Amino acid sequence: MTAPLIDDITRPVVRLMPKANARAIRHGFPWVYANEMVTDRRTKALAPGALAVLQDELRQPLGLVSVNPNSKIFARVLDTDPDAQLDHEWFVAKIARALKLREQLFDAPFYRLIHAEADGLPGVVIDRFGDTCVIQPNAAWADTHLPMLAAAVAEVTGISNILKNAAGRTRALEGLDDESGVVIGAAPEGPIPVTMNGAIYMADLIGGQKTGLFFDQRPNHEFVSRLSNGARVLDVFSHVGGFGLATLAGGAASAMAVDGSAPALDLATQGAAAAGFDDKFSTRKGDAFDVLTSLRAEGAKFDVIICDPPAFAPSRQAVEAGLRAYERIARLAAPLVAEDGILGLCSCSHAADLAQFRAASVRGIGRGGRRASLIHTGFAGADHPLLPQLSESGYLKALFFRL
Repeated sequence: MTAPLIDDITRPVVRLMPKANARAIRHGFPWVYANEMVTDRRTKALAPGALAVLQDELRQPLGLVSVNPNSKIFARVLDTDPDAQLDHEWFVAKIARALKLREQLFDAPFYRLIHAEADGLPGVVIDRFGDTCVIQPNAAWADTHLPMLAAAVAEVTGISNILKNAAGRTRALEGLDDESGVVIGAAPEGPIPVTMNGAIYMADLIGGQKTGLFFDQRPNHEFVSRLSNGARVLDVFSHVGGFGLATLAGGAASAMAVDGSAPALDLATQGAAAAGFDDKFSTRKGDAFDVLTSLRAEGAKFDVIICDPPAFAPSRQAVEAGLRAYERIARLAAPLVAEDGILGLCSCSHAADLAQFRAASVRGIGRGGRRASLIHTGFAGADHPLLPQLSESGYLKALFFRL
């Protein structure tokens, strides 16, 4: 593992170009793009993750940043104090502040502990599963300082095990490796059961997607569960049973989970059995678009359908194609919803904003031959706080229609 950078007073200085928006940085925007920086041989030679003092065009300090010459996000603001020291106490203060909020929100230690910029640790995601935390250090500075970060997490939370998850598109954009592993303690021997909204989810912290479970949908699971008593439910892009298991906990008559991953569906089945729902739960492996098409040919109907796909628009370049995919999902799902039933459509694409996603969903429902009323708009839970200056931190949108 790479040793932490030495944090001393001999930091390099990086400077904004004259046309860059220094005011946005002063008002809390946490990123500086490469095309906003004065770049020369010296700045280009800085090591990814190095610390520097950011100045405006008049050489006035704006704060302490980490830099990565290999990334489109050249600098990330770590502290408004340019003399701040990234030592153990600095990390402890950040973690303790984040933990205080989570302990106010939840009775059990299963939540997102750190949500990147909104919790003051740019590019860092930490999910907690009881005595184990999974860290995604998605920025070069966090990868470099991982030992210090992990030690602070262990001290503040008292947990015994910390894992590093290095999978995902974001690390590749930073030029980082994809080597996951154990940082402190040991990896769990099997999936960890997590109880949310009365359902039990089996989280695979080693081989599962992301950190093993998506905590962000917790309030949306709860909303749908209140509409599902006695309902026939279809959970598309189910992963480990997210919406389907929540609706069974809310009294659904049946729930079918659709996903392309056999291991994910197996974990969903285990979760259903652990909660005593196995007689009401079924799975169907396959491409979601194909399964929805087949279900219509079979004449299937459901009282509640939720589609929670992966990010169809992970970047601005992919927005148009992504919106077409969201529209297509809505078009295929709408005819399967029984009269006065509920259709939930979700997007975790930060590049497609709420208005764009809503318009694509409404178009798809209309082209599916249905009319709809939008009854609720949901977002990520409070353990996924949004930094107001950074729209990307508010990535999750969930629309619930009555058809």
